[in-house]
Amino acid sequence: MTAVLALDQAAFGYAGVTRVEGLSLELPEGAALALIGPNGSGKSTLLRGILGLADRTAGTISVLGTTPDRARRRVGSLPQADTRDASLPVTLRQVVTMGLYRSRGALRPIGSAGRAAVASALDRVGLAGFAGRRFGELSGGQQQRGILARALVSDPKLLLLDEPFNGLDRENREVLLALVAELRAEGRSIVVSTHDLEIAREACSHVLLLASGHEPNQPGHPAGFGPLSEALTLDAVQHAFHEATVELDHHTVTTTRETEA
Repeated sequence: MTAVLALDQAAFGYAGVTRVEGLSLELPEGAALALIGPNGSGKSTLLRGILGLADRTAGTISVLGTTPDRARRRVGSLPQADTRDASLPVTLRQVVTMGLYRSRGALRPIGSAGRAAVASALDRVGLAGFAGRRFGELSGGQQQRGILARALVSDPKLLLLDEPFNGLDRENREVLLALVAELRAEGRSIVVSTHDLEIAREACSHVLLLASGHEPNQPGHPAGFGPLSEALTLDAVQHAFHEATVELDHHTVTTTRETEA
């Protein structure tokens, strides 16, 4: 089976400073990978490295069989925090349409096919009835789903989701979980960064656990990788969350940080 993502002792960072290192894995086509680890372990840096937006400081990376720069048009991304000014007078439809610019260019008319793609993406995230609403007037969960529609509109082969469930209420969480399952059923591959290990069990097939360095400014590093049923072990989770008390049972894995004195 073709690997949609292959890393061999890869490391990523910014301005010559490595933030995460020692990454070796092959993610099969159609898999969903959960990136799990504490803040500072390098989850967002790895996602940016897959997009070619973080510096590769060591090792090799292949995305969809080519370099991150060449693969970028076939990769959709939902960032952890969208930087769009919510006060700008843009509609949800216009925000989603921006997802077509990477493959078509901002000046090229989107045409009927582009309009159909935007409508389909909005329908997939359950926001077809909100297309003409100003983006800033939507709830936080609706905005998150709108940004996901922007990522989906270009029909990506690989989808990167950075903490997509943060701050979502139960309704929006369930919509997103169902959509992840649908995308996997279509053969798309997904990498999702999350602190919620229950989400990982519900949505993902594989897991990469990342641990932060024990000293300040040390790069993050892998604590375990593999099929979720094999790699999400008590030892691996304790390694990743070395400052946490970890509970493990047959239903889920949760982490509860120890209270500081």
